[in-house]
Amino acid sequence: MKWENIRIERAGSRGVCVAHTPEGKTLLVTGAAPGDVGTVVGYRKKKGHVEGRLESISIPSPDRVEPVCSHFGSCGGCKWQHVAYPAQVAFKGREVQDHLERIGKVTTAHFEEPLAAPAAYRYRNKTEYSFSALRWLSPAEMASGEVFTDRSGLGFHAPGLWDKVLDVNVCHLVPDAGNRIRQWIRETARSLGIPFYHIREQNGCLRTLTLRSNRANEWMVILQYAEPHPGLDELAAGLRAAFPEVVSFYWGLNTKGNDSIYDVPLELVYGSPFLLESMASVVPNRAPLRFQIGPKSFYQTNPDQAEVLYRKTLEMAQLEAGERVYDLYTGTGTIALFLAQTAEYVAGIESVPEAIEAAKENAHFNGFSNAHFEVGDMRRVFNPEFIARHGAPTTVVTDPPRDGMHPKVVEQLIELKAPKLVYVSCNSATQARDLELLQSVYRVDTVQPVDLFPQTHHMESIARLTLR
Repeated sequence: MKWENIRIERAGSRGVCVAHTPEGKTLLVTGAAPGDVGTVVGYRKKKGHVEGRLESISIPSPDRVEPVCSHFGSCGGCKWQHVAYPAQVAFKGREVQDHLERIGKVTTAHFEEPLAAPAAYRYRNKTEYSFSALRWLSPAEMASGEVFTDRSGLGFHAPGLWDKVLDVNVCHLVPDAGNRIRQWIRETARSLGIPFYHIREQNGCLRTLTLRSNRANEWMVILQYAEPHPGLDELAAGLRAAFPEVVSFYWGLNTKGNDSIYDVPLELVYGSPFLLESMASVVPNRAPLRFQIGPKSFYQTNPDQAEVLYRKTLEMAQLEAGERVYDLYTGTGTIALFLAQTAEYVAGIESVPEAIEAAKENAHFNGFSNAHFEVGDMRRVFNPEFIARHGAPTTVVTDPPRDGMHPKVVEQLIELKAPKLVYVSCNSATQARDLELLQSVYRVDTVQPVDLFPQTHHMESIARLTLR
């Protein structure tokens, strides 16, 4: 299937664009920018549409730009890098509105202009990489006829390929120091003969690498290995000498069938057990808020824009004197402590025990005696007993994971009927699903998209709801 002179009409979901065949069939096109005109090759028929890719361009979109990354198109992480950043923000803002109006049946909201990030590149403070003994070869490499005797690599999983890793040279989303640290670890491990993990055969030593940083350019390195190797100690000593900005180094033995780090015991090899990140207080003459970020802590990956997100959340909560606030899915308590600057009482809930311990430590660290945290499964802990312990809230803030809120949590919110509800979401489709149910008792007043993830299809969304 091939169609010529197809005009790409608009951006769709997940970095895919929408067009139509001359017969009116919907085309979902990868590699395109809204406004492009060119040839589309279809590769998969679905009910109601055809999936295709842009083979060639006869008229480029006015928003099309040259991608800065040599891995663009292979990596899969930066799906919008070929589109000028202001256009990306506009496309993603419209997607939020489309989801909430079409899926959520939201008809009452005022949609604010999306807030663009101050930096379109070099903004990520956390990146996870995989080692591979058998890295992915590009089509050009396979066509070259060259024999690759060393297939070791360190980078990202190639899209749709669980056992293939793209060896990354430079990632433009991370600060320069992150690229230098990763490249040094890869090359030093090769020179020391430390075997990279074979994902399919499940053998080898080096398994995953996580890099975290703060805005002071201090770094934490977390290494997972699948079997001991004498070269690991030399690798750690060399890293300490080569990079004084690495102030914390952890490693952990992972012999499981998956790479998840959250149930892996980690050993602090050297340095500080955590990084410190700070945010300016909204209270005049108050010291900045400081957060301890450990190897398993959740913290927004774009710290500059996270501060914008939290300030906007506080602004939309419109807290008055004496307010009692619940923070659902509180993580390490960053939003809760931001709210605690002006609220009389804040209660946070989170399912991860380590996150709640970090939230309590951060509350103590910042001198907040009005912030309280409980651990447990949200659908079970957020119940009448919890409400009796903490008192009925005047405002609820919820920031669930990408899957949105469990139906039982939505039911409890409908029954609770707090006067105000602020819903922060990293997935406007599941946010829309939940808002449709919540509108039985709430009115959606304002929606504010906030872009924390330039070059990707992700967009945060804050919705303010008031009781009908």
